[in-house]
Amino acid sequence: MGFHTFDPEKADKLEDVERYRYISREELVGHLDIATGDTVADLGSGTGFYSDDVSPFVENLYAVDVQNTMHDHYREKGVPENVSLVTADISDVPFSDGELDAVFSTMTFHEFASDDALAEIARILRPGGRFVVADWTASGRGESGPPVEERYDEDKAHELVTSAGFDVEYEAERPETFILVAIR
Repeated sequence: MGFHTFDPEKADKLEDVERYRYISREELVGHLDIATGDTVADLGSGTGFYSDDVSPFVENLYAVDVQNTMHDHYREKGVPENVSLVTADISDVPFSDGELDAVFSTMTFHEFASDDALAEIARILRPGGRFVVADWTASGRGESGPPVEERYDEDKAHELVTSAGFDVEYEAERPETFILVAIR
């Protein structure tokens, strides 16, 4: 799709509880199937809206964003003790092979999905680790989120993820979003 990022001047929009209509905390945590001692990464974490929701359920959470400005916004609101901020491109994250139990991306897959990024995600996940994606769908009407032409639909996301060596366990297309759960 091409690299772009969310405008940091609109960061306040990332804290809007209306985001839960696209994926709730309960749905996200349920799909992650995490345990208290797990280490997880939020890819494209922005201001930490969903990082804050997942962090109480894990030992360590890495909030990964390519824009340090987003981390500044997160610092302003307060970062939980078990959350570490990581400024990195998804195709080159500073984690060891198999270090993470799960990773998730909420409304950012369209910003980073590439062969290199997906190979990197496969590398950092332990065997059996989960990759949960909730993103805007190209099948939507574009009522919210990025322009439709910048999005993937569920089928294309499935193809990209399986090409990177993941097995898709669950997927669903919705009016404006899709969700995909894959296992390494």
